[in-house]
This record gives sequence, C-alpha cells and structure tokens, in this order.
Amino acid sequence: MKRKATESLLKWKNDEERKPLILKGARQVGKTWLMKAFGETNYNNFVYFNFDEEDELKSIFNANKNPHRIVELLSMISGEKILPETTLIIFDEIQECPEALNTLKYFNEKANEYHIIAAGSLLGTLLASPKSYPVGKVNLLEIAPLTFDEFLEATEESLFSYYQSIVKEQQIEDIFHNRLIDAYNNYLIIGGMPECVYSWIKYKDPARVAQIQKELVQLYENDFSKHNGKVNSGRILMVFRSIVTQLAKPNEKFMYGAVREGARARDFEEAIEWLVSAGMLNRVYNVSKLEHPLSAFDKLEQFKLFVFDTGLLKYMAGIDNGAILLKNDYQFKGPLTENYVLQQLCGQFEIAPRYYSERSGEIDFVIQYQTNIIPVETKGGADKSAPTFKKYVSAHQPEYAVRFSKRGYRKDGYITNMPLYLANKMKELL
Repeated sequence: MKRKATESLLKWKNDEERKPLILKGARQVGKTWLMKAFGETNYNNFVYFNFDEEDELKSIFNANKNPHRIVELLSMISGEKILPETTLIIFDEIQECPEALNTLKYFNEKANEYHIIAAGSLLGTLLASPKSYPVGKVNLLEIAPLTFDEFLEATEESLFSYYQSIVKEQQIEDIFHNRLIDAYNNYLIIGGMPECVYSWIKYKDPARVAQIQKELVQLYENDFSKHNGKVNSGRILMVFRSIVTQLAKPNEKFMYGAVREGARARDFEEAIEWLVSAGMLNRVYNVSKLEHPLSAFDKLEQFKLFVFDTGLLKYMAGIDNGAILLKNDYQFKGPLTENYVLQQLCGQFEIAPRYYSERSGEIDFVIQYQTNIIPVETKGGADKSAPTFKKYVSAHQPEYAVRFSKRGYRKDGYITNMPLYLANKMKELL
C-alpha cells in the first residue's frame, strides 16, 4: 500500500536542517511498515532496533550518551556497518527506553550526519513530560490510518486514476460518481487501518474485517491499563467507551455526565487529554465567532470527540453493513459521516477544524484557510436542509462554503456541493 507520508519522509531525508524524526500515531496505523519500506527503497541499507523485543538494547543507552559510541555498539549488535547518510537507523517502540528517546538530542547536536527515525506507541502522551522528550531537537510526523484516497489507490487503482484527475468544478460522469460512492460506502465499513485494508484486498470478506476491528479495539483497551502512567486507566476506558453514546446525542457535544452520572470535568479531563495525545481521539472545539484567527475564539469547555478511524467507530457503534450499503437512513448516519469527513480534513489545513453552534442549530465544521473562514456542512445522504449553515452563507457570502453529501459536484450560488468522496481533496479543489 502506498502512503502519502512517504513524500514527507523524502522531504525530511533531503533537508539539510534535518533532525532525528519521530513518527507519532496510534498503534497499528503502519508506522513500522512505513519506516522499513522507506529504509529499503531510499537508503543503501537500514538497521532496525525494537526496544520492546530486545530488552538488552536499553543498557547501551543507560551507559552511554556519546552518539558516536552508541553507533559503534549498534553496528556490532546489528552486524552491519552503520554509515552516515547511507544507513537508516530505525528505533521502534522507543517509549520503552526513555534514555534512547533522550539520546536523540545528542544525535541532533553532535552527530546529525546519521539519519534516525523513531516510532512508538503513545509517544504523544510523553510530550507532557519534557524530561523524557527531546523538545526542539527532533522533527515530528503524524501517521494516521489510510485516508479515502490511499484506500482507493490500494483497492481500485483504475478508479483512483480517475479520482486523481478530478479538478475544480469538474463535471463527474454518473458512472464514476456511482462507483466512487460505492467505494466511499466500503471505506465507512472497512476504514483505514492497514490490516483491515489488506484483509479486504486479499479476501473481500467483511466478517474478517470486523474480526480485526474487534481485536484492534480490545488491543487499545488493554493498552490503556499498560501505558497510562499517572492517569487513571479506568477513566480512560470509560471515556473511550462513551464516544458512541456521546456522538449519538442530538448535539454530539461531549458531556461528562454521559460518561458517569454526576461526573465533572476534573474527573475526566486527564483521561480525555491522554486519549487525544495518544492519537486515539480527535477533538473539535466549539468557537464563539467565525473569525480569523479561529483558535482565539475556542470555547475550551465545549468540544466534540471523534474516533481516529471511521471503520473502528462503525464497528464500535454496531452498525450493520447492510444499513450503509443499502443507502437507507439509519441511526448514527450523521455522526459516522462527520467522523469520516473530519478524518479526511485532519492534516489538510494548518489549523485543526472547529465547529460553531447557536440556539437554532450548528455548523458541522469551520475551517481556517489562509485568512478565509470556511463553513462546512456534512450530509450522509442527498438531504440539503442546514438552516444555520445557509443562514451564515446568506448573511456573510463567504468566498468558500462547502457542503459534503452524496449529491454530484457542483457550485450552487455561494455553496459548493462536494461529493463525500472528495473530502480529502477539499483544499486542492478550493
């Protein structure tokens, strides 16, 4: 499977100001595969060290701070001569050895001719403790599940070629529109976890995919107790398990009382922070004004939480595949669609998406693009009703206003209707 992150890795490799690179992201999103594949295709060779599997590695970093000495010892262990520029050094599960994580700053300061990529589970949660994190001495790259276009390239290459050729305000022929909507429906079911996508390509069996999703959710829930540090693992689990209920509510806003009756912010704030930092949940803040810069108007106490992979959310909500494929209106269609759109929007724009609400209703997402504020409405079907969105567009006549739905691609006054399958191309098509 091709990953767009490879382009970012190439940029990093060729950057003279390059620092050791840390890949962040939830477990099982393909970080290890990506590092090895990149080492194989872009270097003479690579050496791979896993701190979870090779306990004795830790002693090298406990006893040494000199990067050149560390390279000598690693060469002996790997049986490969590690050369500057041409050998890629890979440290996996680096969270298991804080000393190794800390050593990256010495590589940056004293031996930057060595190319190092590190990855691990829950590294985002370590950002909170600068002692063990070489702040300012490393480059960071977020790795997420496959986006819709990566999924399409992996599963239907000829259709992906057409998808890539779509340009601004292009007329999309019905035959391609329908095939892309089918691919979008498949993505809602399978999601972007590499193991699920690989299984789908190989077996085309939704039951196998569901089994993998079940195992992934169990794996994450087991992780909460293993890696929580100072945060109460029971509370992390309660927040994670409440997400479907939270999103099923009419306004989807996160309510502490929905996690546990009578609960307050102080009881679960740390658990939410942990899940967001670990890459498990995406948080979208409410804003009080639709003005630039958006982050200045965040209502920090009002937010929604979405799952980092739509296929996993679909599994957690227990939605039957038939409901999605038969195009019926089904319970949870709105939240699942919003989760999908957010997953595609994350990382496209410099500023993370927000949402806006008032008494009469809300605007699903608000995007800051340069100095423009773009209202975004998401619809799971062809329905066009969206009073707050329309009222805002009519009053402010913004340069861009986007509605995602299953309708065709066209401009309708100030509103551009984009089919849901184009969410990952939104910025490109503005």
